[in-house]
Order: sequence, then C-alpha cells, then structure tokens
Amino acid sequence: MSPALLFSFVIGYFVLLLVVAYFTSRNSNNESFFIGNRNSNWMLVAFGMIGTSLSGVTFVSVPGAVGIDAFTYFQIVIGYLLGYFVVAYVLLPLYYKLNLTSIYNYLQTRLGLVSYKTGASFFILSRSLGATARLYLVVNILQEAILSGFGIPFWLTTLIILLMILLYTFEGGVKTIVWTDTLQTTCMLVGLVICVFYILSSLHLNISDGIKAIEARGFTRMWVFDPNSKLFFLKQLIAGAFITITMTGLDQEMMQKNISVRTLKDSQKNMITFSVIQAVVVLLFLFLGGLLYLFASSNGVGVAGDKLFPEVALKHMPPVISIVFIVALISALFPSADGAITALTSSFCIDLLGLKRREDWPEKKRKRVRQVVHISFAFLFLLFVMIFKWVNSPSMIGVILKVAAYTYGPLLGLFAFGILTKRSVHDKWVPVVAVASPAICFFIDKFQKQLFGNFEIGLELLIINGLLTFLGLLLLSKRKADGAYLIH
Repeated sequence: MSPALLFSFVIGYFVLLLVVAYFTSRNSNNESFFIGNRNSNWMLVAFGMIGTSLSGVTFVSVPGAVGIDAFTYFQIVIGYLLGYFVVAYVLLPLYYKLNLTSIYNYLQTRLGLVSYKTGASFFILSRSLGATARLYLVVNILQEAILSGFGIPFWLTTLIILLMILLYTFEGGVKTIVWTDTLQTTCMLVGLVICVFYILSSLHLNISDGIKAIEARGFTRMWVFDPNSKLFFLKQLIAGAFITITMTGLDQEMMQKNISVRTLKDSQKNMITFSVIQAVVVLLFLFLGGLLYLFASSNGVGVAGDKLFPEVALKHMPPVISIVFIVALISALFPSADGAITALTSSFCIDLLGLKRREDWPEKKRKRVRQVVHISFAFLFLLFVMIFKWVNSPSMIGVILKVAAYTYGPLLGLFAFGILTKRSVHDKWVPVVAVASPAICFFIDKFQKQLFGNFEIGLELLIINGLLTFLGLLLLSKRKADGAYLIH
C-alpha cells in the first residue's frame, strides 16, 4: 500500500475535523472551552465517549492480547459496568449539586485548599502519562506504516499530529470535542466492523463459525478461577469497578464532558448508555482479536501482541481495508489525545492557576493564558511520547493500567475520605500521604513474591493505593465536633 495514498487519507480526515471545529467554535469563550456552556446533547456525549475511553490502545492492544490472555479482559469490562453505576448515581449528583467546572473543587470544599491542589496535580500527572502512552502506540504505527517512507523522523511525526490536534481544539475546547469525538467514534466503529467481516469472509466463515473456530483455539476463555492468579475473576471485577470510578468518575477529562450536559438526569442516561455500548464494543474487539490470530495462522503471519493488527491490516489485506484501518486508527487516536490536552488545560488553568477566580483579569487576558497553557501541554505530550518510545513496551495497555494504579490511587483515597467520612484533615500534610501511598505500593508490587508467595497482585494495586491514602488521611484527621487532631 502506497504511503503517499495512506497519508492523503490522513490529511483528508484532518481537514474534515477542521471543518467541524470551525462551525462548533464560532463565538466560543472560556466557558465553551471548559464545559461547553453546559449545553451538550447527552446522546452525542455518550457516543463520543466511546472513542475517548477506548482509544488506539484498545484498537490495537486488546485484539493483540487475545493470543495470551484469551477473553479474560472482559472480566475487567464487567467490573467497569459496576463502576459506571457508582459514577452515575454517587459522583455525578455530587458534581451537579456543587455546580462544578473542575471536579477537584469538591476537594477544596470538603478538605481544604492543599487537598484540592494535590488532587488536581495527581490528575494532571496521571492523565499526562496515560494519554501520551496511548498517543505513542498509534503514532508509532503511523510512523512505521506511512511517514518513515518519507524520511520523517519519529519526533517530527509526533509534533505534526499534536499540531493537528491543537488546530481543531484551540478555540472550541469541549464544545468542539463533543462533535469531533462523535465523528471519530463513528469512523472507528465502522472500521472495526468492516475489518471483522473482511476477515470472516477471507476465512470463509460466518459469525457463528467464527465463534466456534475461536473457541476451538481456546481464545474464548473468559473466567479465571485460580485465586492466586492476577487474572482471578473476583480481582478483575473489583479492579475493573475501581478503575472506572477513578479513570472516569475522578477524571476531569471524562467528567467535563458529562457535566457539560444540560441536566443531571441526562448526564446519568449518558453514563449508563455509554457503559453498555462500551461493553459491546470491547467484546467485538476481543472477537476481532481471535479472528486476527486465526488469519495470522492460516496466512503465515509471524507477529503477535500490539503488532498483529497493523501487520495484518497493512500488509496482508487489500488496499481499501488498509485505508479503513488507518482511518479507524487515527479516529481512535484523536479522541483520547484531544480530550486529554483540553482537560489538562482546563484543570491547570482552573485548579492550579485559579483562572476563574481572577475576576480582575479581562476575558481577553484569561483566554490568552489558557491558550499558552494549551500549547505548553502539547509540547509536554511530545516529551512524554519520546520517553515511551525509549521504553518501547510490547503491550501498552498493561503500562497504562499500571500507571493508573499508582497515580489514581491517591485521588481514590481523597474522594473516598471526603464522601464516606465527616472528618476534616490536617490539610498541609495531605501531599505527604498522597506521595507516600504510591511509594509504598511500588515496594509491595516489586517484592510481592517475597511477601505473598504464589499470590499475585495485579490491578487491585489501585485499590491498595487508595486504601493506604484513606488510612493516612484518617490518621491525620479530626472530628469536626471537638476539633482535636488524632495525630499532630
């Protein structure tokens, strides 16, 4: 497949995004950028969030992991469903009641200014690392498939893509992203369905035969009942629920789209609808993974993991399917990167700079500050992508979930303490607890063999991290009634 032809489709797709951005960003202001003037349609938000939550990692890593872990990833997805109900009926009512622009304002109201800044800082760190890990995976595929043929280095490829994202999010922010994510999710899902049916056709199978053939290879194994395994179903279900609560409910990127919806009831409908659609889509990705391994086996393709889908789509399928793959891949790339940069800009401006509180600043000055921060995060993304290029992990989905376990744990502990207790904390010591908890988790993870023998800790490290933060805050807390600290 000609790199020039593939690149022309990438450019055409980007031009389409610019057209959408032009019409959605007219007459926009900071309120449009941060929360879309609280006027987003819940159905568009629900559908567009599919692209944001799945990203290029799901598009490539989930099918690639089927060869090793079969369908066991779906255990986590079922846990996700449980977590989305908590987000919809515990966290969203809280955010709407307080009329929040940044969800971390809750921490200031409940615990104090330092707790608020700590929570926002951990979000910025976590989302920066997670989003750039996702970005790296897709950029690397585009680099190898297209741009290396033009002699363009990897860093320049990354810079070009980030500049593309900046161009269509610079003015409209969330208001634009709600619409571009809808377009991109549509392209991603259409591409997924086309690839599934092409592989079925090339293997002379219908859907029922495809399921049977995958089952015969052992790829449909979904449940693990060994309590010592890190894939034990109870561990995965609980971890999946807490991953959703933290990576969606305590994440400004995901929540700023939800709180941009007109009413709480519509936002809850959005969340539940999105969760069901996401589960169905992930199951389809797993089915695709099984088909890819069948196709690779029958066509002598010798790669696996993250490289399998790109290898099959770009080198062993007709040109039209290669084009579909590239369009679907960049459709998976942009929603996770554009939303992350926008959310990070929002959080940094509102939570760390206090932009909304600076009433003495004219709107023009506040907008200029927001734009400088937006550009700065794009260049920070470039730096982090280059670090992930150096690390070069064979499975980025594992890296992303591990990063989440360390960086979202303190957020889980902070919000849980605020919601589940009536106690107040010694605010200035909160950052110490928030840093100490993931540090302890690092040693637990590193020496778990010596500590627990054959019992493996997997994604539940996130829960341990949150619990350590919660206990640390409890030790530093006082009863509101008597005001006496338990520890001074």
